[in-house]
Amino acid sequence: VLAACAVLGASATLGMALISSNQRMYAPVTTSTRPQIGGILQHASYSGPSSASTFQQALPQLDEPSFLATSAHISESTLKYSQAFGLGFLLSGAVALAYHFMNPQKASLADLEEGMAMAASSGENLAAGQGKKIIGIKPRPAGYRHDVTRGYQLEEISRPRRNRRHPAIRSLMRETHMSPANFIAPLFIHDEDYDTPIGAMPGCSRLCAASVLREIGECVEQGVNMFILFPKVADELKTPDGRQCYDENDIVMRTLKLIKGAYPDVIVCTDIALDPYNTDGHDGIVDENTGVILNDITVEQLCKQAVVQARAGSDIVAPSDMQDGRIGAIRDALDQEGFTHVGIMSYCAKYASAFYGPFREALDSNPSFGDKATYQMDPANRREALREIELDEAEGADILMVKPAIAYLDVIMTLRENSALPIAAYQVSGEYSMIKAAAQAGFIDEQKVVLESLLSIRRAGADVILTYFAKDAAKWMNDPNGWWQQKMTGKL
Repeated sequence: VLAACAVLGASATLGMALISSNQRMYAPVTTSTRPQIGGILQHASYSGPSSASTFQQALPQLDEPSFLATSAHISESTLKYSQAFGLGFLLSGAVALAYHFMNPQKASLADLEEGMAMAASSGENLAAGQGKKIIGIKPRPAGYRHDVTRGYQLEEISRPRRNRRHPAIRSLMRETHMSPANFIAPLFIHDEDYDTPIGAMPGCSRLCAASVLREIGECVEQGVNMFILFPKVADELKTPDGRQCYDENDIVMRTLKLIKGAYPDVIVCTDIALDPYNTDGHDGIVDENTGVILNDITVEQLCKQAVVQARAGSDIVAPSDMQDGRIGAIRDALDQEGFTHVGIMSYCAKYASAFYGPFREALDSNPSFGDKATYQMDPANRREALREIELDEAEGADILMVKPAIAYLDVIMTLRENSALPIAAYQVSGEYSMIKAAAQAGFIDEQKVVLESLLSIRRAGADVILTYFAKDAAKWMNDPNGWWQQKMTGKL
């Protein structure tokens, strides 16, 4: 602006000076000359085609100074406008010059380009942020400049950051979405009229009947509508064959009827396994001489358990025992009893994991000897899951599950890529307790880590997640002023 005003002002001033010098050279002009020139010009204008010769004959009558004076007279108005024009631009140049020196910190074009590059690198909207200070950016010392080459630019055609530069674009490009509808809330139940906190799982308790209904109501308010029950069975009810699991008056059956009476539209899943009911703490009947888990007669017990649970109101039975052939046998048993509408969520790839410790404390179901490696999968194996997928799909499973979740994201992806069935993943008690412990120690932000871990499970391919964080995660996600909503809408 300064340069343009200076050039235009100088040009106009120079023109004005030249015209003024001509005036001084040939002035004064006599008043007697002006009518003579005016008559000649008027005659030339109205006399038609012959006016040119008349003008030529009359022209010599004027001497040279008189003619130039006449030209100056004609341009008097033009001169006035030129003077105003030049003075205006000189004034504009003066104002621009004064502004420049009064604002020494005003960014140059190079500074503006650098600022745009910095804004682009931060992923923020430059137009929206101009003139505003971004909280958290450290102030630069006076006169500071980056030690970089001015105008440096990569010859890069593909720039993935273009799809991340604005919250609306990031939302458009987001591949994985998560909502409370993706969660199943596990509930620990016991036959007492009070709740018992679980020491290894801060925030979780074994619930009495009244607390079960209260917990379900609070979850439903947040959009969590699926639950799975895990019973703490009294020691006096446990037997080597786990027969209590199909007793019509068992705590699971009574709790199912209670929930369905109060919340008929929620989906309740039930665990199919013998370990809560087995005196040996295993998922099947143990041979007392060899310690071997007896597969086939265990499956017979599981079928009885599934039918009784379906009769009590279970919407989905979830065999977690990892016995061979149990999916097909349970499907046949349910169909024969008329429960063709009851689904099966198979623990398809359940690993012999160390992450289950807090859960076994919650149910008091630790194995009395050995481990579960003879029926649960080896943590070193992934391709083995493909065989389990094939068998469970063929036998009639409706949902396939991976357990644990966060340490087995590759297995979740394997199931996702090799099956058209919905995939579930269980964020188990050890995962829950580690996050809780780290958060209580102040090492991590609980909310952010919980939601990121759940989102990663979704990203790996899980359609549904069993998590003890279900209610809290739903609350955090639903809070319009919370971190999650702020992040999703780009308002952080």
